Order: sequence, then C-alpha cells, then structure tokens
Amino acid sequence: MVRNKARLVAQGHRQEEGIDYDEVFAPVTRIEAIRIFLAFASYMGFIVYQMDVKSAFLYGKIDEEVYVSQPPGFIDPKYPQKVYKVVKALYGLHQAPRACQDKHVAEILKKFDFVNVKTANTLIETQKPLVKDEEASNVDVHLYRSMIGSLMYLTASRPDIMFAVCACSRFQVTPKTSHLSAVKRIIRYLKGKPKLGLWYPRVSSFDMEAYSVSDYAGANLDRKSTTGGCQFLGRRLISWQCKKQTIVATSTIEAEYVAAANCCGQVLWIQNQMLDYGFNFMNTKIYIDNESTICIVKNPVYHSKTKHIAIRHHFIRDAYEKKLIQVLKIHTDDNVADLLTKAFDVSRFQFLVVTIGMINP
Repeated sequence: MVRNKARLVAQGHRQEEGIDYDEVFAPVTRIEAIRIFLAFASYMGFIVYQMDVKSAFLYGKIDEEVYVSQPPGFIDPKYPQKVYKVVKALYGLHQAPRACQDKHVAEILKKFDFVNVKTANTLIETQKPLVKDEEASNVDVHLYRSMIGSLMYLTASRPDIMFAVCACSRFQVTPKTSHLSAVKRIIRYLKGKPKLGLWYPRVSSFDMEAYSVSDYAGANLDRKSTTGGCQFLGRRLISWQCKKQTIVATSTIEAEYVAAANCCGQVLWIQNQMLDYGFNFMNTKIYIDNESTICIVKNPVYHSKTKHIAIRHHFIRDAYEKKLIQVLKIHTDDNVADLLTKAFDVSRFQFLVVTIGMINP
C-alpha cells in the first residue's frame, strides 16, 4: 500500500491508511491494459473518446490540519514564513496537446535532420549483425542515447521496430559508428512508413491466443538467446515481448522453454485482466514451433534432460496441468513472434508485419 499510494508533500510525513485515504491505487496504467480496453471496444463497437491529461485537479476544503514547509535552501520573499497551514487542496488540470504516432515520427526526423534522407525497407541488415566493433570510431554518446530514447517511445505502438531498437540499445555505453548507422537505418525505415500501425478489426473473434519463439544464441556479445512472444484477442495484437534472456541456454530446447514460460506468465496476467470484462479464457492456446519444448511441458516427469532448467521456469507446467493454457505445435514459417527475435529480408519482414496485424491507414 505504501508503495502504490502517493505520499503527502510534507517533509517528514506520509499518509496513513484510514485517516488520509481509504483506497489504494496505482497512478500508472500498463500499456497492455489500454490495448485490452481498445480491443474490447472494437469488438463491442463502442465509441471511444480520448483526452490527454497532463495533471488532475481537486479543489476543496481539507478537514484535517495539514502543514507544509519550504524546500531546503528555498526562500520566497513574498512568504517569509517557513511553515504554512494548508486550507484548501488545489492541483491543476490541463489538457495536453493531442499526440499521434506519425507526428512523433515527424518530430524525430526534424530533430535529427532526417527529413530529406532516403527511406529503408528493413530495419537491420541480415548479413551484418551488431557487434562491439572495437576498431570503429566512437560517436557522440548523448546523441546516440537521445535517438534510442525517441525510438523506445515508439515501440509502445510499433512492434515492427521492437527488435531493432532493443538490439541497438545494448550499445549505449560506448556506441560506435556502426551502431549509429544501425539507428539511422531505423529512422529511415520510419520515414517511409510513419503511419504504419496496429489495426483492431471489429469483425473478428474474441478468443485469446499467443505465440512463443526464441532465437537461440542470437546475441553476438554473450551468446544469450532472445525471447519473443505476442498475444492476440482474435486478430487484435494486444501485447508483445522482446527480451534477451538472463541465462545462457545450453540447448535450443532450453531457450524455447524459457521463452514459453515468459509467454505463459503474460497470458496468465491477461487472463486475470479479462475477468473484469466477463471473459474466462481457460485453456488459452500458446503456439510453439519446437516439438521438444511441448513434450517437456506435457511430460509430468522431471527427467535428467530438464534438471538444468531453472525451477522458476517450470511454472508453465503447473499452468498446463491446471488447464489454464494449452501448448500447440506451429510451423516456424507461421510463427508471427519471429518478428521480435531476429532480422529478416524484405519479403519475409513485410509478410510478418502484415500477419501480426499492422497496416497503413
């Protein structure tokens, strides 16, 4: 409760349950929860109105005695007293300017002087993976981090750039010219497709399904695998993951199993959220393109081949036994989560972008 509740702006004091507040809330909503709401609204045919708010307000008398003091080192000549009694609570409500994805892309192009550059069809060259490149020249670290930060903001609505941005963000300590070229290529790709975004069709089922995949030893720096996963409500993509695994997998099976466990955790969270909408998605389908991983999930015996896998990843088996999920085989060519784990040529990349549910308006 203390962690999720905002504290009073009074030095040395904090709110107490039952006196200052009765409910506990988190001030920030997960982006996946917003996508779930939008997917539900498209399925039901609701009209959704948006208002971007910079801050909320409350103007009313305070029943309790509340005192605040000036920050250390601050002196206001109009109010020389250091301690004040607060009579009314006043916060500001301001409507922020409407922001959209293509506007943010235009700001990136203008900020980094990419308005007149040529566009790119893909994000990363398949034949030139990103490495430390010790012999290359250093680049301005502040410029590099600024470009990465601007692109990370876009990943909330652009799963097509997720893998490339995550790959480039691993070199923020000592970026080289090759890394800067990779980031510039991402921006040139965005210049050609500034309005490409997720499409939530109304005419679609509302069943949940998920896809899990892993790029075994795909990270050239430490040979760790990359986890990829995505979750759909019908044809509506509501969540996706691209993350380098924390362990060094000793086999393809282990890397795929860790990725499947990560996908399972996200599925269970979505299942819990959908209960508030009146949907009980038991036996959610998780598609995996590795037959051995499916066998390990279904096999109740802890044989020697799975002992080296961390116990924390075995909860996927518990979820399977409780019939919260089911694991199904899918061909690698049909696994759309591949978009989040590696680089592809133009034809394969465009196919995955369309399949995952992204279109130009």
